[in-house]
Amino acid sequence: MKVMIKLSLILNIAVLLPVCFGIISRANWAQEGYGIFSPAQGILLSIYLAICIASIALLFVDDVKFVLSLLFIQVVYKVTTPFTVGAIENPIVISNLLITVFHSVTLALIFKAIYLGEKS
Repeated sequence: MKVMIKLSLILNIAVLLPVCFGIISRANWAQEGYGIFSPAQGILLSIYLAICIASIALLFVDDVKFVLSLLFIQVVYKVTTPFTVGAIENPIVISNLLITVFHSVTLALIFKAIYLGEKS
């Protein structure tokens, strides 16, 4: 479980640092994926930064319930993106769904450890 927690947090950081930088710098690839900068994109950037900062902090805080909360919120928002975007073929939606699979495994292991008493 602890290895998967670390990997999920590192995955968040590895994905979000370049995405945040791309949005901040108005990189062409970011504009292709997220559109031209808008207030809504600024709000999304704030959310991404919060997730990234929380992921960095949780690498040093040994509390699985905090990780459970962060990953659960991420899975919910990522699973709903095909519906809110209105398309599944969008590259951001696809990456969200792939990351959801990974985080779901971590969540299952955390759930087992907390609620079923299985340590891994």
